[in-house]
Amino acid sequence: MPMPAAPPVDLLDRHMTRGLQAIPYFGLAISTFVTFVAREPYWPDVRIAVAVSVVALVWMLWMFTLHPGWDARPVLRVVAYAGLLGFAAVLVGLSPWYGFFAFSGYLYLEYLPGRWRAFGVVATAMIAAASQIGGPSSLRHLTAPVLLLWGGVAVFNIALAGGMLLVGWITNVRNEQRKQALAELTDANRLLEEAMEENAGLHAQLLVQAREAGITDERQRMAREIHDTLAQGLAGIITQVQAAQRSAERPETWRRHLDTAAKLARDSLAEARRTVHAVRPEALEHARLPEAIADTAVQWSAMHGVRADVTTTGDARPLHPAVETALLRTTQEALANVAKHAAASRVGLTLSYMEDVVTLDVRDDGVGFDPALPCRSDGEGGFGLTAMRQRMRRLTGRLDIESEPGGGTAISASVPAVPVGGAG
Repeated sequence: MPMPAAPPVDLLDRHMTRGLQAIPYFGLAISTFVTFVAREPYWPDVRIAVAVSVVALVWMLWMFTLHPGWDARPVLRVVAYAGLLGFAAVLVGLSPWYGFFAFSGYLYLEYLPGRWRAFGVVATAMIAAASQIGGPSSLRHLTAPVLLLWGGVAVFNIALAGGMLLVGWITNVRNEQRKQALAELTDANRLLEEAMEENAGLHAQLLVQAREAGITDERQRMAREIHDTLAQGLAGIITQVQAAQRSAERPETWRRHLDTAAKLARDSLAEARRTVHAVRPEALEHARLPEAIADTAVQWSAMHGVRADVTTTGDARPLHPAVETALLRTTQEALANVAKHAAASRVGLTLSYMEDVVTLDVRDDGVGFDPALPCRSDGEGGFGLTAMRQRMRRLTGRLDIESEPGGGTAISASVPAVPVGGAG
């Protein structure tokens, strides 16, 4: 069963304040009633005590209750407190039972400024001590023993009241600290809620951006793979079919071109399926990177009739699949560009393993081109170099191109030599 919620601190403070304000009236009423019932012959006329009690009641109503705005005026606060003590002293001189009312002097000490509160404690303790030693019966004969007794009781009252006031002051300080801490906690909770709302919006925005970035990255990956596999395979098939058409009168040559075209179609279909499932190229499934590049160069050379030499330097070691895939695709794209545009008679490929970097260099002796010219946008080319650069950037690598018209072309791709199992 859930516990009932605690009332607000401000509501408790208001109830306590009202309760304390009612104590003087209650003390005055009890003192007057007991004085009227338990009158003693040596006391002054009870009617005087009742009359003074009525005046004291009017004073408290006028100064404390009916004009709450006066509470903010320091002079009136001191006057109100002095009047309260004056009535208490007179009434104690009329009846010792007004000691209940004299206790009110402790409740209104806050009406005095600073060190004057110590005077209020002493004065209230003296009036209360007078009631405790008998009131008018003792005050009629102020002998040394009576004065000594009065002073002793007053000192006791001062010590007791001082201790109670000290405890009250500490309690008030702690209450103020709790209020301040609660206010700070409330502000912190508000700021936290605002931050959480802001973070929720940022989180949603990041999710959208991450999704869009993932979609863009996947599109670029598919575009690169399609360009490096399907497009090149289809281009090879077209080349072989055209060659077969030109050699229709030579059955052996015609059949060889058709068999090559069929093999290219099967390989392209297999690579397309692997691309969809984001699987590494088949050439790397059964061979290491140097052998896969060498096999690619041999097949390309046989298809296009251009000599291709492959050289491997350094410590050939297994690398992260993403690194090996990028270098193999770069090899395929570079050779495809040579076949399409270079009109070269010889191509050299160098795979260099170094301590932190692995580099692929592809050089041809073809017609070359001006790298400063913009890529073609007619659908016949231009994406190959972009795809190679994207592959290198994804691996924090770089692609450098050196070429000039009539002077051949050199492409250098370098990527970090991330080992198998490393961050890719």
